[in-house]
Amino acid sequence: MTMFVDRVVLHLQAGDGGHGCVSIHREKFKPFGGPDGGNGGHGGSVALVVDPQVHTLLDFHFRPHVKAQNGKGGAGSNRDGANGADLVLKVPNGTVVQTLDGTVLADLVGAGTTFEVARGGRGGRGNAALASARRKAPGFAELGEPGDQLDVVLELKSVADVGLVGFPSAGKSSLISVISAAKPKIADYPFTTLVPNLGVVRVDNHTFTVADVPGLIPGAATGKGLGLEFLRHVERCSVLVHVIDTATLEPGRDPLADIDTIEAELIAYGGLADRPRLVALNKIDVPDGRDLAEIVRPDLEARGFRVFEVSAATREGLKELTYAMAELVEQARSAAPPAEPTRIVIRPKAVDDAGFTVEAAPDGAWVVRGARPERWVRQTNFDNDEAVGYLADRLARLGVEEKLGKAGAEPGDLVRIGDREFDWQPTLYAGVDFVPGNRGTDVRLEEKTTRPSAADRLAARKARRQRPAEEIEAGGPGADEGDAE
Repeated sequence: MTMFVDRVVLHLQAGDGGHGCVSIHREKFKPFGGPDGGNGGHGGSVALVVDPQVHTLLDFHFRPHVKAQNGKGGAGSNRDGANGADLVLKVPNGTVVQTLDGTVLADLVGAGTTFEVARGGRGGRGNAALASARRKAPGFAELGEPGDQLDVVLELKSVADVGLVGFPSAGKSSLISVISAAKPKIADYPFTTLVPNLGVVRVDNHTFTVADVPGLIPGAATGKGLGLEFLRHVERCSVLVHVIDTATLEPGRDPLADIDTIEAELIAYGGLADRPRLVALNKIDVPDGRDLAEIVRPDLEARGFRVFEVSAATREGLKELTYAMAELVEQARSAAPPAEPTRIVIRPKAVDDAGFTVEAAPDGAWVVRGARPERWVRQTNFDNDEAVGYLADRLARLGVEEKLGKAGAEPGDLVRIGDREFDWQPTLYAGVDFVPGNRGTDVRLEEKTTRPSAADRLAARKARRQRPAEEIEAGGPGADEGDAE
């Protein structure tokens, strides 16, 4: 059974960046080879691209979890890790990307339109890239940055020029099957059409698309039936055609009441008041239907509608209807503003923009927000004291400590950057005069202790091993048995 899916929730995970490598070059006759740890590869990104050959979101319905490839870690001998492959997802034309709360991220219209929805993480630098004149052999490397992780909603809104609206069994599917090459399912019971059908119509030198929008019943705009599922496919239509069943046998149904009901649903849905309307009185091949069409036609024309009496079975009146559709479509296309090429917008940052902000949180902590500080924290290995000291140097050079002091922060206050919390010690940064010590350590992070030094412990151990002369002469516990005799 063919399924049509026009709304899915995607769980996206971009690739994580690979970790940098800590390595020291070792070779015979080269005792001081220097650092040679390679950088980690960048994680793969997730992008959406419009493909004209894709018409539904069915693939994502069965596989909603999407993950790009991670970057590889660096290695010794200055070998960088491989970048993770980007993941490109093909979506139909007219796909709208939005967050779970309804915020629109992108409206993908036009073949080849691409949108990067999740960016891969940066790879961490190895210790070879972190070496400097002062820090000649770093004993640490940067961690790979995690890739973006988010949930998005994909909604498909058909890109059609003309939308056929009307009650179930009004003949919309039959009409689109005879004016185009579309082959929708047609049967003599309501709700035969469960998915929108698209057809291409050619009239002389004009070509336009027609969409059959099913499921419109009283209350559709409030979610009754499948109304909301298919009303979104009317939004992009530039012309609307009311298809009215003039041969219905249902009690209480007549063409005027049907149009009033459908118009009320379109108004309740919103955004469609400016679309031109046509009325197609269908099924005039039935004698009672032709008589009713002739009766209601003056009333509809008095309301300002252009009315056409048609029959999908005998194709009577369809030529005039299609010419009227083509005329309104051309008018809408002519009134539309010309497409402009995408402009590259350059937004340089302000001169006084430090790239971060410092704010006081309600819990008493100081929160530092900014792309660079947060990324630096994510890429720091907090199990390595030298890496933590390097982070402190970078934050101080950026001006974070200075801004914390101006904001009123006191030593020992809680500072939060990203998902990490610190006790602020402004004396930690030693400035340009600081010279790193042993690899993997930082003397600024060493805690003061009263523990005896190694030399003191060795001297105490030797003192305990020597037997006091007084104990030997007195025959104490340390004396030998021969001496005691």
